[in-house]
Amino acid sequence: MSQVIDNSSVAIMQEQYSNFIVENLPEIMLPQGFTRNVSEFASGKELLIPTIGTVTLQDAAEGVPLDFRPIDTGRVNLTITEQVGDAWSVSDDLKEDGYLVNQLMAGRAAESARAIAEEFETKFLATCNSVQTSNGSNLVNGAMHRLTASGANRTMGLDDFRYMKYSFDKAKVRQAGRIAIVDPIVEMCLNGLMGTQWVSNNPQFSGIITEGFAQDHKFVANIFGFDIYTSNLLPTVGVEGALKDWDGTTKASVAGDVANVFMSVADEQSVPIMHAMRRQPSVSGWRDNEERKDKYQVTTRYGFGAQRLDTLATIITSSTDFV
Repeated sequence: MSQVIDNSSVAIMQEQYSNFIVENLPEIMLPQGFTRNVSEFASGKELLIPTIGTVTLQDAAEGVPLDFRPIDTGRVNLTITEQVGDAWSVSDDLKEDGYLVNQLMAGRAAESARAIAEEFETKFLATCNSVQTSNGSNLVNGAMHRLTASGANRTMGLDDFRYMKYSFDKAKVRQAGRIAIVDPIVEMCLNGLMGTQWVSNNPQFSGIITEGFAQDHKFVANIFGFDIYTSNLLPTVGVEGALKDWDGTTKASVAGDVANVFMSVADEQSVPIMHAMRRQPSVSGWRDNEERKDKYQVTTRYGFGAQRLDTLATIITSSTDFV
């Protein structure tokens, strides 16, 4: 029997949904500039990447040979740990009696794309938190890269952003490409501050922050060189009793507090997190004759890892209190 439209609906709709997800997913995912993409490794679940340590110079004098020192090296790793998917079906009865079935199925595919993108971003932000040492200051050149907000009940204020600038300056992080992704309650705190001289109302790094990210994440302001965006997908933390605020006062986090992420996205060498997409979101479809349904599923596999920690910082704030 020859294949015609009437007996090939599964293949046609599968191609439609596959194209829909592949073409639309990048619009709501994090920009590539937020992570280093190392998806080129073709096999295995773990990728090991060599790193080179800091060079220490020696005093030199005429006729005096220099000491030949071994190259200081290390390795960072990335593991494919995440595998998520979605499945849906349409029955023959629905196709026969339903109204706007194609639009319904296209909407279902769009929802799958949105859910996968949201999961990807959630895992990325969770990785930013988990690669740091919990309950510690994560010092870089003497400056803290993990701290609690200094305001009452761990609310964030200008002093916290001022310290982040100092912390990144001490870590030799490039001035361009500094961003912060904060919970909306942080914006609530900032909106309550009097005076706006410290706020720039235009993003400073619009060439790095892509339009797709800006569509789904509200730009708040540029504060002390950080472009500030809001997100509802930031991870929460438990009690970390040894944490301090920027002036060195011990201030423990409370279970349910939010980990707000500060990072550099200046270039691939600067971003703290790398990712690999082992399987791009792809749709498969088949005909279940026994159940008289067309079935579809979409799956993806990916992983995150830390490539450097000196361009990453976390300020922990209350998830409920504001000023």
